Amino acid sequence: MSEIAPAVTVDVEPAFREDESSPGDNRFVFSYTVTVHNHSDRSVQLLSRYWKITQGHGKVQEVRGNGVVGKQPTITAGHSFRYTSRAVIECPVGVMQGSYTCIDLASQATFDVAIAPFRLAGPNQVH
Repeated sequence: MSEIAPAVTVDVEPAFREDESSPGDNRFVFSYTVTVHNHSDRSVQLLSRYWKITQGHGKVQEVRGNGVVGKQPTITAGHSFRYTSRAVIECPVGVMQGSYTCIDLASQATFDVAIAPFRLAGPNQVH
């Protein structure tokens, strides 16, 4: 593991998209804005993503792919990269978590950055 792995952190802000959702059709849309912070003194590149989406009724979906929103961004020392994406699920409550695989551009060492679980919840959801 790269020595700078702990210096790369992720914050996520989810939001229910009522305008894009259709509860009668079991379609619940959530946006999530992700900020990847590089607190290290070296540049890193985000290579790939992994998401695990667990819906309230138990269905699990896993998503893997290169980069995020069509990019494999380089995040220079002391800077952040922010993007917004969407998840569509079949019920008003769910949880997402995952990880990014990054590379330390100085050492060429790859490392994973964990993304802590965050809640997807439509309006008036208490659990």
